[in-house]
Amino acid sequence: MKILIIRFSSIGDIVLTTPIIRCVKKQVPHAMIHYLTKKKYERILSSNPYIDKHFFFDCDIMPTIIELLKEKYDVIIDLHHNLRTLYIKSMLTQAFNSNIQKFSFPKLHIRKWLYVNTPWNIMPDSSIVDRYFKTVKALGVKNDGQGLDYFIPEEDELKKDDLPMSHMLGFVACAIGGQHTTKKMPVHKWIEFCKQLDFPIILLGGEEDRAIGETIKQIDEVKIYNACGKFNLHESANIIKRSRFVITHDTGLMHIAAAFKKPILSIWGNTTPWLGMFPYYGYNNLKDTVAPNSVIFENRSLSCRPCSKIGFDACPKKHFKCMEDIPVDKLLDKAKELINTK
Repeated sequence: MKILIIRFSSIGDIVLTTPIIRCVKKQVPHAMIHYLTKKKYERILSSNPYIDKHFFFDCDIMPTIIELLKEKYDVIIDLHHNLRTLYIKSMLTQAFNSNIQKFSFPKLHIRKWLYVNTPWNIMPDSSIVDRYFKTVKALGVKNDGQGLDYFIPEEDELKKDDLPMSHMLGFVACAIGGQHTTKKMPVHKWIEFCKQLDFPIILLGGEEDRAIGETIKQIDEVKIYNACGKFNLHESANIIKRSRFVITHDTGLMHIAAAFKKPILSIWGNTTPWLGMFPYYGYNNLKDTVAPNSVIFENRSLSCRPCSKIGFDACPKKHFKCMEDIPVDKLLDKAKELINTK
């Protein structure tokens, strides 16, 4: 059975589809798994052993559709579910006039709109992963409870000299980046935290986070190593894998940390875990969390939160209390507790 899985973005969302890839491959007899995503996310999936063939595209999807038309799929699993995926499914169906089975992820647009724009929260307390599994229920695929996958190719394993000697015996990974400003803790709060944590720290983020990382690093250039922009995604994932635990915003590195079953202290700004993107270990929800290694830090007292499903460049209310009111002392207490239990 030839099966096409579609998810276009982003890093975290694609990592969250990995249980579907694994379970479909293992549970559907003779399944051949193909995966379609954007070219810039190729690295996330290139080493996944459960994928038989990859398709990547940049801006123009038509050359890729032409390639897909050669495959004659039996099943399409659409985990993105937008106008572009609707077009792709329509093209593949019309080309063969066949009975391709098509399954589309329910995005809960109305529930999300109500949650962001009204006082009503009717979102499920489950991870988006569990909603992905509802998409493939008709195929007889069940969640195996093994959580997320992330595979690092041998060539991207960290070398002996990639990290300073001061961090060889253990460190905390702090993912200070994020796609939107309103999902990131302000730099002065990171400085306050890093000053008081008596343990080696590695800062993770992209090239755009390097300057902030350098500012934080000035606290103690031996204790704090600024890795922002120095490593590719696989290498950053390897740093997370080697860390004692991870402190992170709602970002892709948070989900990579969950794939490695790392303890996670996640810091939430304008978005909330109720949107289904909290750290997922394969068995935990929000109301009855059985993942003791996952601690969520958020300001639950604000009526303006969540102010969007994704994020903004600045707080629409100008006060940014969702992040400014995160208690650094509580974050420190939990971090010290995790250090002392190792």
